[in-house]
This record gives sequence, structure tokens and C-alpha cells, in this order.
Amino acid sequence: MAHDHAIHHAPRLVRATALPESGGRARASRTTMATLAKRLLETFEEPQRARAQWPFADAERYNWHFVPRERAGVPIKDMAAPSKAAVHELLHAALSEAGYRKATDIMSLEHPLGLIEDHKGPYRHPENYAVTIFGEPGRLPWGWRIEGHHLSLNFTAVTEDLFGVTPAFFGSNPARVPDGYPMAGHRALGRETDLSYALVRSLDEAARERAIIARTSLGNIITQPGREDALKERQGLPLAAMDEASRNLALELLTTFARNLHQDLAGPELERMRAAGLEHCHFAWGGPLESGHANYWRLHGPLSLIEYDNTQNDANHIHTVWHDLERDFGRDLLRQHYEAGHHAHG
Repeated sequence: MAHDHAIHHAPRLVRATALPESGGRARASRTTMATLAKRLLETFEEPQRARAQWPFADAERYNWHFVPRERAGVPIKDMAAPSKAAVHELLHAALSEAGYRKATDIMSLEHPLGLIEDHKGPYRHPENYAVTIFGEPGRLPWGWRIEGHHLSLNFTAVTEDLFGVTPAFFGSNPARVPDGYPMAGHRALGRETDLSYALVRSLDEAARERAIIARTSLGNIITQPGREDALKERQGLPLAAMDEASRNLALELLTTFARNLHQDLAGPELERMRAAGLEHCHFAWGGPLESGHANYWRLHGPLSLIEYDNTQNDANHIHTVWHDLERDFGRDLLRQHYEAGHHAHG
């Protein structure tokens, strides 16, 4: 039986993604976001500016969700053309090309979803995604969020070097658009799905039994809004107990989530995960191994927790979330910052 020892000959994570050599580029990217967020605010007339900008310390900053509902901030659909362009510039500064495409695909799915539901469910609109700015961009600390159905991206700048990029939620309904509808066949989260099946199927029988924590899907992600800390103990199979091929698939799956970020932000996040000990990250699976059935999985490491569920709508409705166990909403960063004797501006 394999033991939970450190990985002695595992390939370094750098094989899966290019990492920056220093934090300089990451800092530049964060500065760009501050500039673009400020520019976005300048495109608004009152009262939209007042709707968009909230105090950094307001509890609204933690009020994230992925369901259709009324939201703080200004929905893209209510913006004038210059403001819409500024939102997309801000998204480009925060996300990689793959991440940007994924986010806009998720927004676009509201159109076929409305047709599939015959508009009987909540109103669907590809631009019903609200942007909220917390604090004053560039005056630390500050943050911003874009959120709507199946998308919630949260960014928090605490100092020039301390930055939070989670929780990050990407969902997809439908997971695969049925024939006969716009975007037929499209899978916004296809890579995450395919890699997870490849990983669990690559395991030998003994390793797979350790990875499987349930014979059926758990039914949804566990760390939903308000339950971000619900998973305390790691379950399943540690990367240290995987053979090289399976371990590489697990690393590729993990990096797929981090690489939704702009490369200047993804690199430092991946470096932190690696420094914390990727061999201690556990892969857990719930459900059958055959495609088309409801399933659940998670990757749970010292610093990161990624969950995936595809249960609803006959297993054609995906929820995924990435939590940084230290830096969701920048909470631990802010605590450390204030304990060091620093105070927020304004």
C-alpha cells in the first residue's frame, strides 16, 4: 500500500504552468486593475456611481452567491457603452484569455438557458452581471466583484504585495448545450470535467478506492456561501500516494483553476500552493466513473480547496468553486495587516 509520504521524484508544478520569476509583474497587474476600476467608476453618472461603490468595510463585500437574485452594484445591462467597455477591460486585467472566455461563455449561456426553460424560471439575461467596487481603487485596502448567475469573482488588494483572488465561482447550466439551441454542443467547463474523469480513471484499483468518498454525488458543493469553512479535514487520496501519471493529471486539474487568472496573478498563487506542499493535497470523488451520471469531486490542500459538482438537471448543470483557505476575501491578510499596526485609508 502506498504511504502518505512526501513526493520525492514528483515533477515540479512549473511543468504545468509558467511561473513569473518575481512579484514585480503581479504587482503591475494589480496596479492595472486599480487604474481600470477607477476608470470604470469615472464612466458612471450619479446615481450609478453611488450604486457601484461601497465602503470597503461594508458586510456586502462578503455577500457572494451564484443564484439568480437582486444584487448590489450596477448590472452590465444597465450600463452605457463606455462603462461596458471598461468592465471588459477590467476583466481582461484580472483573467487569462481562457478565464475571460470562460466567464463570458457563462454569461452567454443565459440566452439558451432562457429558451430551454421557456422563460418560466428567473429572468435570464447575458448582461445581468453586477459590478461592485469596495473602497477607493488604488487606496489600500480596496476590492471589487463581478457577479451574477453562475459567476462570482472576488478580488481584494490589502497591500502592494498582499492580494486575495477568491472565492472564485464558475458554473455552467447547461453543462453541455443541447442540440437545437444557440451554442449547441458548447461546454463552458469541459476541460475541468474531462480532466477529472481522466484522473479518477487513471488510478489503480487500490488508489481509486481511497479516492472515492461516496458512491453517489454529494448533490452540490459543500462550501457554499455562508459555509466557506464547512470542510475542515482532507479526505480521499493524497497526491503523494499517486503514481506519476495520475499526479500530473491532478496538478493539471488544479492549475486549470488558478490559470483562470491573468498569468501575472496565477503565478504567485501556484507558487504559494507549491511551497505549502502539493503532496499534501487530497483528491476525493463521489459518484460513478461513467460519464453522464451525477458526480462530485474536490481537491483539498493546505492552502486551496476546489470543489466540483454536476448533479442537477440530469447531470447537466455544473457548480465549481475555488477557495483560498487563508485569503478568501483577503480576511487573513487584513487581520495580519492590522495586527502589524497598519490601518485602512479613508
